[in-house]
Parts: sequence; C-alpha cells; structure tokens
Amino acid sequence: MPHAPLKLVILDRNGSINVHRDDFVKSETEWTPLPGALEAIARLNHAGWHVVIASNQSGLGRGLFDVASLNAMHAKMHKMLAAVGGRIDAIFYCPHSPDEHCDCRKPKPGLFRQIGERYGVDLAGVPTAGDSLRDLQAGAAAGCEPHLLLTGMGQACRGVDPLPPEYPAGTQVHEDLAAFVQHLLAREAQGALQIAV
Repeated sequence: MPHAPLKLVILDRNGSINVHRDDFVKSETEWTPLPGALEAIARLNHAGWHVVIASNQSGLGRGLFDVASLNAMHAKMHKMLAAVGGRIDAIFYCPHSPDEHCDCRKPKPGLFRQIGERYGVDLAGVPTAGDSLRDLQAGAAAGCEPHLLLTGMGQACRGVDPLPPEYPAGTQVHEDLAAFVQHLLAREAQGALQIAV
C-alpha cells in the first residue's frame, strides 16, 4: 500500500500557543497557554496531523534565560497538552540573538528547512500559523502556506484588510489557533487539502 502523505502543521509558539510577553517568556511560571490553544492542537492530533513548533528564542542568546529554563517551559507545555489529549511532535528553535545573523532566526527560513529535512518532506503547501510577520515570511520562504493569527503581536492586524503588502501573498487570517484549526479541519473534510510530499 502506498504511504499516506504526512499531514504536517508548523506553528509559532509565543503569541500563538502561549501568551506573548514584551519582556520575553523566561520561565515555566511565565509560560501560560492562550485560551483554547492546547485543545486546538489536540484536535489536530486526533485528526492525524503532526504538529511541530518553529520558534525564535533569542532570550537564550540575550542571556535572559538558559536552556534548562526553556526545557522546563516545554515540559510544562507537553504536560498540559497531554492532559487534554494533545502532543507536539518536535520543537525547533533558534537560540541566537538578532546580531548573530544566523540562518535560523525567523524571518529567515532555516528552522523550516530543518523541519523539512527532519521529516523528509517538501514543505510546499504545508500550513504554518503564527502571530507575526516574520513567522509568515519564514514559512512562505520555505514554501509553506501562511496563516496569520490575531493573537499576540497579530492583534495589531485586527480589522486591517487588506493586510500590508509585506505579508506573503495569500496569507489567510484567523482569530486564534482554534479558528485556524477549525479552518484546516473543515477544508480537509471537503477533500480540498492537497499537501505535496
């Protein structure tokens, strides 16, 4: 039997899954899920989707927290997700500060390319969702289908139609992660979702 195509979704973390903080999320106590976000991920999982995070974590490069603190945040996220029947398959993060000029800090597509290599898939058409312009620019540069969430930094785009021209062509806008998931699952149910593998 032929393999079914891998159903992959790439999500931003801060402002998309958890509450965005202008002073950075620096500890597990500061990591707070957005209402309905974890349940939305669980809905994706139950529909057979693999969920991967691509996240800038320049707080590491800036010395605001260490890898142990980041691991503690993610342990909390995994535990809270498990409690609602959800899971994140993998977390890819850029630890660099902006002045290190790496290839993995969004809006550069390095993290997305790493994900494509890890899963052995072409990212063309793979849905990606985030709350900031750089999330979508990074995903679109890797061939992903961009979705803007009006949470976190995305709140600045609430009521903005059309989006500013710097947003990738075809960017779709959703109230939050739950609305994005509802959109994906409804589209899938209509049989219209074609992901190149």
